[in-house]
Order: sequence, then C-alpha cells, then structure tokens
Amino acid sequence: MRRREFVKIAATAIALPIAAHAQQRADVPQLCVLAADSLSSPWATRYAGFIKGLRDLGYVEGHNIGINFLSAEGRYDRFPALAAECVRRDPVIIVAYTTPGSLAAKKATSTIPIVTGPIGDPVGSGIVASLARWGQYHRAIDNGGRSQR
Repeated sequence: MRRREFVKIAATAIALPIAAHAQQRADVPQLCVLAADSLSSPWATRYAGFIKGLRDLGYVEGHNIGINFLSAEGRYDRFPALAAECVRRDPVIIVAYTTPGSLAAKKATSTIPIVTGPIGDPVGSGIVASLARWGQYHRAIDNGGRSQR
C-alpha cells in the first residue's frame, strides 16, 4: 500500500466517527446556557445541579439533548457577544443565570424562549413586563423544538 492511500484511509477512518457524532448532536434539541462563571468556579455547583435536574427529567446530554455552555468568565461586558453566539447556534431554549445575561439574551432574540436563573428584579430590570404575564412562550422543546405562542 502506498503512503498516499494509507493517509486517505486513515483520514477517512478518523473523520467518520467525528462526522457521525456531529450528526447525532444535530438531531437532538440544543439548549444554550449563558453563565457568568466557568464550570471550574466555586459557583459551578449550580450548573451541576441544573444538569442533574435535566437528567432527573429524562434529558441526558449527548443522548436526547445538547448543552452549549457559554461563560462570561466573570466579565459581564461579554454577555452581548455570548448571547449573539448563542442565537447563532439556534438552540430551542436559552438559560441565563444573571440579570445581565438575561438582558443580553432578550436583546439578542425575540423568538427563542429564555429561562432565567435566580435574578433580583425581573420586572424592574425590564426582563419581563409583569410577573402575572411573564412572557409568551409556554413550551420550548415540544412542537419540533420551537416554542408555541
């Protein structure tokens, strides 16, 4: 076997599993997490709890849901760019853990549902109009991965 043929076969053998994995992830609903801190921060336990909660509901990352974790690394000024990146990834839902992250997500999209973590004043900050009528999205993962109004 010549060297070029060997390289082609080796490259194909390496690329096929990668392509299959990428295709598998595209078949499952994706969610995007906008976080202030990294997964290695002392606050990371809340993210682990979130993943455990999803698992308890039957959602397993890489199996029937994909999770895109985007961290501002403590720099809140990064949230607008992270929210734009999140929208480019076309998730079925955005999870934002801070008021600045939630506001950036709200500014970046009006079609992708946003779930906020613990925030101070969602009405006063402008994230929602009122607590009685918080938004128009009721189901995110149902209906082919898109919300219903």
